[in-house]
Amino acid sequence: MIEIKALSKNFGSHIVLTDVNLNIPDGSVFGLIGPNGAGKSTLLRILSGIVKPDVGGVLYDGNNVYENPEVKQNILMISDDPHYFFHASIADMKEFYKVWYPQFNERIYHQFLSIFKLDEKKPMADFSKGMKRQAFIAIALAIAPKYLFLDEAFDGLDPIMRLTFKRAIMEMIEEKEMTVIISSHNLREMEDICDSFGILENGNISTSGDLDTKDNIHKIQLAFPKEKEKEDFAQLDLLSIHIQSKVVNLVAKGNIDKIQNYLKTMNPLMMEILPVNLEEIFIYEMERKGYGLY
Repeated sequence: MIEIKALSKNFGSHIVLTDVNLNIPDGSVFGLIGPNGAGKSTLLRILSGIVKPDVGGVLYDGNNVYENPEVKQNILMISDDPHYFFHASIADMKEFYKVWYPQFNERIYHQFLSIFKLDEKKPMADFSKGMKRQAFIAIALAIAPKYLFLDEAFDGLDPIMRLTFKRAIMEMIEEKEMTVIISSHNLREMEDICDSFGILENGNISTSGDLDTKDNIHKIQLAFPKEKEKEDFAQLDLLSIHIQSKVVNLVAKGNIDKIQNYLKTMNPLMMEILPVNLEEIFIYEMERKGYGLY
C-alpha cells in the first residue's frame, strides 16, 4: 500500500502541496486529476522518490521512499516529457533501464516495439511525441514494476494505441498486482481504466474515493408549475444548479432517496435522474470553487 502522510512541498515562496493525505491500495489504478498547476507532476515525483517533501512523507508498505533504493527499484515513472540521452536510440535507453530493473523482459519489449512499429536503432530525437511515448510504454511494460506512475499517460497516442496500452496495463495488474497512478486531462479515458480517483487542487486532495463514489453524486432534471430560485434548494449539497424559468438542472451530493424525498415536497411536475461521469464530477467541483468562471 502507498501511504501519503501530511505531505507538503514548497518551491521558494511558491506553495505547491499542503498537508496531502491519501492511501492507495495495491493492485489498483488511481486517477490523479486537477487543473493546470495543481501540483500533480510534483506529487508524482515525490511518490517516485525523486523530490523530497518539506513536511511529511510517502510510505510503501511502511517504508519511506526518499533515498531508499530498495523501495525505488519497484517504482517507475514516465513523465509527460520522458528524458532520454542525447542521440540515444530506444535500444540505448533499454540498456540503461536494464541496469536498474534486472527483471526487464526482452520478449515483452520486442512485442510492443512490433505493435508500435518502432525501429529500436533509430535516434529518439527523430521521433514524434507520440512515438517517444510509445517507446517508453514498451520499456515500462517490459519492466512491469510493482508501482507504475504515468504523467499524461495517453498524450500523443492515437485511439488504437490508447486501447492497446490500457489492455496491457490491465493484464499487468491481473498478473502481477501492479499499482498504477495516472495523471491525465483526458478524464473519459481515465474513467475506462481507473477504479479510484483524487482531485488535486489548491495543493490538496479535495475529493477522492472509488469511482463508485460518483454514485453519491446525482444529476437531476426537474420541471415545476412555478418558477424557482436557487434559495429554494439551499438544503441540498449542491455542486451545480442551472435554473431556466420553470426548468431546473442540478447536481447534488448525498443519498439519492433523501434528495428525491426532499424534492418531492416541492411538487415537481417532472423529475428525472441522469447519469454522471468522472469528467462532469471534476467540472462541477471546479465550478463550485470558481475555477475557470468568467
